[in-house]
Amino acid sequence: MLKLPTQVEAFLKKPNAAVIATVRPDGFPMTVATWYDWDDGRILVNMHAGRARLGWMRRNPKVSLTVFDGDWYRHVSLYGTVVEIEDDADLAGIDRLALRYTGKPFRNRRAHRINAWMEPAGWHGWDPAGDLSSPGVQAS
Repeated sequence: MLKLPTQVEAFLKKPNAAVIATVRPDGFPMTVATWYDWDDGRILVNMHAGRARLGWMRRNPKVSLTVFDGDWYRHVSLYGTVVEIEDDADLAGIDRLALRYTGKPFRNRRAHRINAWMEPAGWHGWDPAGDLSSPGVQAS
């Protein structure tokens, strides 16, 4: 499991904005805004069962996630592998994320949702104060 500095983990535990990148079958990366949750060294994302990115994750589980708090100059990017994909039959995963971001359960109770769990292998961080910066990165 990837060990992150305490301040980076604290940043990831907040409901910050995030963008996930998957690899399309033609080799091009595709990024999409997403809700996420940091859970003991893994990242939960959730999507509708019909999303193209779900198929792309199944074909190539290598993904990246960039998290920022509204300030583009304070961000953490993680890369890793989707290690588990599971049906979210009771909507517990999407409710978890919806409650985290909106304070309310997910509105579409008939949606077929899927959880994907990413296990980070590495990271890069940056912020002008240096709190989220990767080792060796100097603020300017």
